[in-house]
Amino acid sequence: MQQIRSRKIERKEIFEYEFSVCTLVTDLSEYEEMKASFVVSGFTENICEFLYVDNSKQNTFEAFGGLNRFLREARGKYIILCHQDILINHHNIGDLRERIGEIEQADPNWALLGNAGGVNLKYTAMNVIQGTGNLLEDKHLPIKTVTLDENFIIVKSAANLALSADLQGFHMYGTDICLIADVLGYSSYAIDFKLMHKSDGNADDTFYQLKKDLIKKYRRAFRSRFLGTTITRFYISGVRLFNFFGNIALVLFLVRQYTKIFKPKKGYRLKLKT
Repeated sequence: MQQIRSRKIERKEIFEYEFSVCTLVTDLSEYEEMKASFVVSGFTENICEFLYVDNSKQNTFEAFGGLNRFLREARGKYIILCHQDILINHHNIGDLRERIGEIEQADPNWALLGNAGGVNLKYTAMNVIQGTGNLLEDKHLPIKTVTLDENFIIVKSAANLALSADLQGFHMYGTDICLIADVLGYSSYAIDFKLMHKSDGNADDTFYQLKKDLIKKYRRAFRSRFLGTTITRFYISGVRLFNFFGNIALVLFLVRQYTKIFKPKKGYRLKLKT
């Protein structure tokens, strides 16, 4: 009988690089300037890999699809998703290592770090130099956020995150990945890592359309629902009172009878293409 080899998984993960720097590129010369600023700041190719999608002539990938490809392909312990129009010209790799170490010690369940994001409906956290030279600096860093700005996001590779497959475009993916991390039990933080971002942002019509799409997607994703496993049935909701009443035995029985009558099993069958 042929010997089947197996591979033992160790608790400690091994990564080929410390950082993967991933960028969607529409201007190759600006990307080269960005990459050079990383290298000068210590992100050298012996410890970093630089991955890019070339959108300079046509859209090879939109952001959600392209960044998901980065997250699958990257071999770094930390994956940096960044815009081509940033420059690492204030803090360096040593500063970033220190910030990561601080967060890791305080909250090992972190998954995402950035230089800007939303704290709640009232407050934002900003730590960036704009192209005009305007300095946006927050004195409360590091601070927990519910969203992160897309110009510079660090993803912990071990968190195994991905962006939504049912959203497309070039905006709101920082919000999307923060929501996904939260569902998986991870945290997001804005940290004291200052860099230059040449753009002040572009909230055009496509931004507001994608905002609507994201709201619609999460309205469905976070809906209350009845669930059945092979051995138990239950109800989940973000409303405590609904959770209580939905899991009463009589309610579960009545819902089962409704499903039996009005939603037969054959209605869930996938229709295969022939």
